[in-house]
Amino acid sequence: MDSAELLDILGNENRRRILRLLARKPCYVTEISEYLGVSPKAVIDHLRKLEDAGLVESRTDDQRRKYFSISRNLRLEVSVSPYEFGMKSAYPASKSLDVSRCRHISLNVQLADLAETPPSEGGGEADASETDADETGTGDADADRASRTDADETGASDDEAVGRATGLASELDELQQLQSELSLAQRWVHGRIADVQDRLSDALDTGTDGETRLHAEVLSAVAGGASTSADVSRAVEAPRPVVEECLDALEDRGFAERDGDEWSLAE
Repeated sequence: MDSAELLDILGNENRRRILRLLARKPCYVTEISEYLGVSPKAVIDHLRKLEDAGLVESRTDDQRRKYFSISRNLRLEVSVSPYEFGMKSAYPASKSLDVSRCRHISLNVQLADLAETPPSEGGGEADASETDADETGTGDADADRASRTDADETGASDDEAVGRATGLASELDELQQLQSELSLAQRWVHGRIADVQDRLSDALDTGTDGETRLHAEVLSAVAGGASTSADVSRAVEAPRPVVEECLDALEDRGFAERDGDEWSLAE
């Protein structure tokens, strides 16, 4: 499902409220109906649309009640500026993605090592001479040792569980702070893009607003590595003859230069 359809589906307030509720816990229709204050029939209709969009899934419990829950992670972004109106949806990247290779961001995040460490193995069997030396009371001694061992293992297990939980809680807090900072960075970038586009349009002023904007997009595409007119045409989603005319105009004005079929920014 494309971003525009998702935006239409999420434009309904009750569907957004359903998703907020399901983000807390799986619910069945009656619970959702009571939460929203609307009829079960209306809830079923909303859930069907959310299911069709792939946002919600259902399962049936032992009492044959159908529970609904959010099916997957999804991020939907809408950008509105004097130069752009766009929407895009994205699913989480693979955990194996190496974010340190991203050119324009720097992350100082240490992810917790979640690998399970196997419990250390105990020593071998007791020495035969020690076993033979004292058979009297062996049963009691073995029981006592077993009791102490069970207690030690239970304590160690509890300590490991506490260690994992506190480590994951710290990691969650760090990632939530990172999410907040990235959101702020996105807002800053959005504003800077519009500001730079304003200044670029002023520098390229052709007297016609639409033409100026196309020249700015073409020049930006060349700066981004689109070296042929076909590459630029795909980057700005404009017909190739229009792009070639634009490139020629930019060359005439000294903003771009050509080497055979290759285009680059003027030095």
